[in-house]
Amino acid sequence: MEIATRLSEEVARYLDLSAAQAKLTAANMANVDTPGYKAMGMDFEAEMQEAMADVDAGSPAHPVRVRRVDGLISRPDGNNVSMDRESLNLAEAQLEFKTGVALLKQEYQRVMDAIHADK
Repeated sequence: MEIATRLSEEVARYLDLSAAQAKLTAANMANVDTPGYKAMGMDFEAEMQEAMADVDAGSPAHPVRVRRVDGLISRPDGNNVSMDRESLNLAEAQLEFKTGVALLKQEYQRVMDAIHADK
């Protein structure tokens, strides 16, 4: 039996996007010494808006659109990954994920409380 609410679906999509952001950041960090590598990213806010529209429409999650990050300074080898920037992005993604887990935990507790309200 699966118990899902609109909020739990929204938070699940939020967690998926947070995890995707962390994976992109990890890939960027792993390629910090790869000549010619360009940092990749995603527009979290735009992806989240689309994810909410998908939940409203009852559609499955769409693939995350990944793009090159513009405006970064390239080193002489053509690589533009900044470990400072990526570390900040990773910390942000971790905070987003922890927030999503806490929200999901609260939602499931609310559902469990509703189930056990008669007892």
